[in-house]
Amino acid sequence: MYSSNQTQFRSAGFALLLFAVPLAGSSPWAAAWTAPCMLFAAVLMTWGAESAQFFVAQGFALAILAWMQTLPEFAVEAVLAWHQETTLLIANLTGAIRLLIGFAWPMIYVTAAFVHRRRTRQPMRKIALDPQQSAEVIGLIAPIIYGFVIWAKDSLEVYDAVILVALYAGYLWFLTRLPAQEREAVEELDAVPRHIVLAPRRRRIAGITACFAAGGVLIYFTAAPFLGSLMALAGAVGIPTFVVIEWLAPLISEFPEIVSTFYFAKHSERASVGLMNIASSNINQWTLLMAMLPVVFSLSRGGFSAIPLDPQQEAQLLLTIAQSSVAVVFLANMELAWWEAASMFALFVAQFALPADWIAYAFFVWTAAAIAEMIARRRRPEALKKFVQIWRAYVLR
Repeated sequence: MYSSNQTQFRSAGFALLLFAVPLAGSSPWAAAWTAPCMLFAAVLMTWGAESAQFFVAQGFALAILAWMQTLPEFAVEAVLAWHQETTLLIANLTGAIRLLIGFAWPMIYVTAAFVHRRRTRQPMRKIALDPQQSAEVIGLIAPIIYGFVIWAKDSLEVYDAVILVALYAGYLWFLTRLPAQEREAVEELDAVPRHIVLAPRRRRIAGITACFAAGGVLIYFTAAPFLGSLMALAGAVGIPTFVVIEWLAPLISEFPEIVSTFYFAKHSERASVGLMNIASSNINQWTLLMAMLPVVFSLSRGGFSAIPLDPQQEAQLLLTIAQSSVAVVFLANMELAWWEAASMFALFVAQFALPADWIAYAFFVWTAAAIAEMIARRRRPEALKKFVQIWRAYVLR
């Protein structure tokens, strides 16, 4: 069994390196130029999203930002699906989702709390969300539930892709109904996005488009060689390919999002935007990214084909569903408290020392207890209240 798995891991690693070679080869030294390029790409797209939120809904701007930020992950997953590396597809996807929630969320809180204390000399107990950001919180629920359906039937099929894309389309349609950000907040922006927002209409549109386009192109052409260089480095020092696929590949593919969230979090009053950037990316991953897998897999096989889930993949998927469920519960009251961020990070770290099913059970028990408390107290989640108010104000009007 170990020999078979090792062969599959090497095959997946070879497939990823093939994707990287035409761009920059697989030299470890390629990271010296690709890392700054990805950093600059993340900043460009963040400027574009910050500028765009004043002319479209903030959630819609973050959805576009999240889609472009996940281009590297789409590229990695497409290579794996095309080469029919079924044992690694879910590992990479679930590893990426857990990394964003378990690591990026706490990082946002720590960064924002540090900046807040330095500025005010007072502790920051929580990150509060704006009412419109209930769209991302509620938008996570349906994809997570459908992820449980996929887990229960042990396979990912093309018809699942249709349903998942429909869920994302509904989420995106709702965001288009929301109003743009208030113009009074323009002065809070950094110099570049503020200059774009205050520019004449044509220059403003050109500036926003250029930020998104340049950032997307940089990420598309830089992600693979960056990943290839790190995989070459991992191979040189003896890190197993499976570990690279499950954790290192997601770390690299999510690099732009982590950089963007740090950018938002360093303005403590905008830390909630960083959280929602991650939430929007999670929605993107649970829907569009997961939907892409059976489609590319079927194309590579020349016909409709299901991706089977082995016990290891089922365990990883269930753990990710459990973690995402707790994340929604944490945000149900439209805030992320310090102890919630700390708990999320602690359980994220614990998964490297404890069996996956133990951590999954802990997450599910936490979720069930929180839901039971809401029912016992007959308390409707604040996120649902805000979502209903926004629906009535902007969709039913």
